Amino acid sequence: GSEKPLQAAIREFEEETGFKPSGKFIELSPLKQKSGKLVFAWATEGSVDAGKVKSNLFEMEWPPRSGKIKQFPEIDKAEWFNVNLAKVKILTGQMEFINELEQKLGF
Repeated sequence: GSEKPLQAAIREFEEETGFKPSGKFIELSPLKQKSGKLVFAWATEGSVDAGKVKSNLFEMEWPPRSGKIKQFPEIDKAEWFNVNLAKVKILTGQMEFINELEQKLGF
């Protein structure tokens, strides 16, 4: 499609949290995951009440090979973490996003 990666990221963030990010976006270097998928990310400053995050749903067969399709939230819980705990919680293949942001912000 003609949707640019930042536009897609803003749309997906809103779909998955119920909050629309705005302001100045800091582009981070895309990271290739073990699966081969390329993940794009941006950082921005904002205020999101983690307790009010409302996610969209996706469908999948559950239990596996049961033939039953069930819906699940894209995000089951949102929380805020300090940088050290965020580095423990984040997927290993995405930790470089935090490291790069720290570098860009001078931490």
